[in-house]
Amino acid sequence: MKNLTKNFLIAFVVFLAFASLLSLYNLPNGQPQEIDLATLINQIETDQVKTITVQDDKLNITLNNDEEQIAYKEPNESLSALFDHYGVNPDKTKQISITIKKESELIFWLATILPFLIPLLFVVGFFLFMMRQAQGANSKAMSFGQSGVKEFNPNKKIKTTFNDVAGVKEAKKELEEVVEFLKNPKKFTSLGATIPKGVLLLGAPGTGKTLLAKAVAGEANVPFFSISGSEFVEMFVGVGASRVRDLFRRAKKNAPCIVFIDEIDAVGRQRGAGLGGSHDEREQTLNQILVEMDGFEPNTNVIVMAATNRPDVLDSALLRPGRFDRRVTLDLPDINDREMILKVHRRKKPMAADVNLRQIGERTPGFSGADLSNLLNEAAILAALNNKKQINQLDIINSIDKILLGPERKSHILNKAEKEITAYHEAGHALVAHLLPNTDPVRKVSIIARGMAAGFTLKLPSEDKKLHSRSEFIEELAVLLAGRITEKKVFDEVTTGAQSDLREATKLAKRLITEYGMSDKLGLRTFGEREELVFLGRELHEQRDYSEKTAQDIDEEIYRLTSDAAKTAEKIITEHKIDLDKIAQELLIKETIEAEEFEKLLGKKKTTTD
Repeated sequence: MKNLTKNFLIAFVVFLAFASLLSLYNLPNGQPQEIDLATLINQIETDQVKTITVQDDKLNITLNNDEEQIAYKEPNESLSALFDHYGVNPDKTKQISITIKKESELIFWLATILPFLIPLLFVVGFFLFMMRQAQGANSKAMSFGQSGVKEFNPNKKIKTTFNDVAGVKEAKKELEEVVEFLKNPKKFTSLGATIPKGVLLLGAPGTGKTLLAKAVAGEANVPFFSISGSEFVEMFVGVGASRVRDLFRRAKKNAPCIVFIDEIDAVGRQRGAGLGGSHDEREQTLNQILVEMDGFEPNTNVIVMAATNRPDVLDSALLRPGRFDRRVTLDLPDINDREMILKVHRRKKPMAADVNLRQIGERTPGFSGADLSNLLNEAAILAALNNKKQINQLDIINSIDKILLGPERKSHILNKAEKEITAYHEAGHALVAHLLPNTDPVRKVSIIARGMAAGFTLKLPSEDKKLHSRSEFIEELAVLLAGRITEKKVFDEVTTGAQSDLREATKLAKRLITEYGMSDKLGLRTFGEREELVFLGRELHEQRDYSEKTAQDIDEEIYRLTSDAAKTAEKIITEHKIDLDKIAQELLIKETIEAEEFEKLLGKKKTTTD
């Protein structure tokens, strides 16, 4: 429709331009004097006329003095008949150069037809436009039940392979057999083996589930059909199921291929949990997916891959053998994986010689692959804003702080008193974290506002941990409360600066008791059963599975844990007041202390292994 409108407008402009040229062609150069026939005859008799050019009923006259005039005769009357009518002496006319000029037939017809052609073109164009609109509406109505799947043809698209996916070594190993089956299915079928029909990729957001699915298609060199689970669901009944049928029909035509459904939890949640019972549109769509996967012949060479970060809400029918019977878990990358991921993402970015990706990997625990990609992108933006040609180490480190803590708020200027309070507050956090053996090392301390905080103390583990001990949590409580204790100890006053610290300390103490069973008083059990309503959302209600007396005991235990942690922090601050002052004064001067400078002030951190 857009092309039709564009072509019509172009044609219209061309016609207008041609008509303008035609009018300019017919426009005389000057405005000659118009005379009547009697004057013309008189001029002929007095030998004043040099030439006469006849053009239909128009007479273009040139006198002997080169003056130009025009006169008009009857349309069907010849010039000789005109002279006879007026009794002009033939000898006089012989001295005059008479020319008969015929108008071009093309110009004549255009001048005649063009005034009628332009309105006609408008009418025809409008008619075609309306027809195209109607056809487009019908086409949309007919295609409403078709899937909006994106097809990636390996012959035309840039291929993604396992070389583009860093880390996740175990996941890639699991998927190599899928690639092998797509490349050489007879190798398996000859032994009576059947490849899993469905592969479910599980992992936190940003761990590379979608990228890994594309890599499988690239390695196998087969078509790749990608669609999001939310694209199946519509308000109209039956549309989702129709789109599922269309998706699998196209996949079978292009076998061997891979069908990838991203965020399958949008359509694959447990049935019977919705407000509409078991007959809502989402469940009909899920039922159709189950039917299509069951309908696959053993040798169709169509593999369905799906990704989700919420496997707990998926319907059990999806996870049974014969459907998504192969599950591949993608964990957050460890330090070695993070270094490899950074090497992949640095390929198209100019890096300075001082960039140490190993150090960057050490400072980014808990970062996913997407987080690391975003990190280097933020560093590139920062370098560009500073008019640099390369990304250096400092750009990346500053980008880490921005991602973890928020951007610097340079407009947030503290007065002298607030600055001093903030310096001692952060010095308290840093001092307690440094002296307790089971806490993470201090990487940076700053009184420059970031995000919602007036200052921050950044602690990062020296190695990746999967398990955490009770001692670590208890000491972390002391670190969280150290800022508040320092304010009270140094200024004999407290401020609102410890609000977030108190909130985090309370949450951590409650989790120790109710989730981890780390309270000697309350025993080896959890408290509070979180009831998740799958259709409505997550964690809407927490069912209390304990008595009022137990609730009181939980409150008392939380108070005890936080009180003991506060006593620990107070003891350290009192005994190491000199070190506290050194950190605070250094912050007041430099505003930011990096890990190396911090160790020069207090020495190297002692751990439980030292």
